[in-house]
Amino acid sequence: MDEIRSALAPAGESGKSPGRVKPSPLPGLTRLLILLLLPLLPVVAPGPLAWAAGGAQIVDDSEVVDPGTCQFETWVTGFDGGSGGGGYANAQNTCTLSSLPRLEFGLQFQHYWYGQTSTSDQLLGPALKLNLIPQDTGVGLGLVFNAGVDVRTGELSLASLILPVSIPLNDKARLNLNAGWSYLGFAQFQNALFYGAQIESKIGWEEVSLMLEVFGRQPGFTGAQMGLRWRPNDGPLEFDLLAGSFFDTVNAKFFTVGITFRY
Repeated sequence: MDEIRSALAPAGESGKSPGRVKPSPLPGLTRLLILLLLPLLPVVAPGPLAWAAGGAQIVDDSEVVDPGTCQFETWVTGFDGGSGGGGYANAQNTCTLSSLPRLEFGLQFQHYWYGQTSTSDQLLGPALKLNLIPQDTGVGLGLVFNAGVDVRTGELSLASLILPVSIPLNDKARLNLNAGWSYLGFAQFQNALFYGAQIESKIGWEEVSLMLEVFGRQPGFTGAQMGLRWRPNDGPLEFDLLAGSFFDTVNAKFFTVGITFRY
């Protein structure tokens, strides 16, 4: 990561930027890697069939869940031992009302832990998405906001405001582009630009999609992730299996499994 030493590592070593966040006794790199990933995970938006954007993926699409429906999603991400271990678990429930067919809203809870330590932290906050232009018009546009408050201290730990763009390439492939604002209360550069690009394609049969994405935070880091999403018979259950890595100064790998239930 370009900025791990010059921008983010100082926050990990001291636990905060001056005057903003309490010092942390936890391993600096492990804390950074886990918390850097959290604000990038968007409001769930799976779209029709097995489209992969949203949920445990970093890059989001422009679409909301079907009006009049809800979904509960949970996933677990773990970091390899080379980056200090640790990981986090996410659970969130989102809905779209029939009376507000372009607004998806919900609540997300995140629990994260650090390597071999017994310390953990919990975040709770809103997850909102507004579909401004449906992708059926040729280019979809949305607005995504989420935030996380430390349940013990009440402090705002992270937030993001992202513009996702979805461009259907054909019946089986789609391009998703993201850009927006990312806030990390513990980092030296608390406010930064987030960007990302994702290509997704249905493969083999309609229920499976393959996803590849790159993303970054500047000042901050760059990373990539790829994986599969399986939605058996286009039904209420959906399964994710993902692998990713941060790059540059530190090559930290992370792995994710997730399940979504629609109702």
